[in-house]
Amino acid sequence: MEVKARYSDEDLEEFRGIINEKLTAAREIYNDAMRRLMNADSNSDEDTAPTYKILEEGTQALERENLIQMAQRQQKFIQGLEAALIRIENKTYGIDRITGELIPKERLRVVPHATLSVASKNARKH
Repeated sequence: MEVKARYSDEDLEEFRGIINEKLTAAREIYNDAMRRLMNADSNSDEDTAPTYKILEEGTQALERENLIQMAQRQQKFIQGLEAALIRIENKTYGIDRITGELIPKERLRVVPHATLSVASKNARKH
């Protein structure tokens, strides 16, 4: 019978803690971005000089675009972290999905939703 390498329950609990901290922070950033997007829609438009108004609208559009991108990145990050929690439950967390080997703890502490080791990720690029 082949025993597949996996992280110990203690290690998984450590990673669960890291992921939950990052999830809390990511959700706060996401919710803040969404709040700011909602408020951007309800800004009162006082009549100002036309040139200033055009510049102002351009700046607001750019800010809005940046907020949308930030919210989308956070949403993707949150989904990645939630998927990592499921892998912890299934005890498949930290296993490189290409090689089946354990992803180094150092990498998982920095990128807790990683599904590839740095070597596998680089090999995929080339």
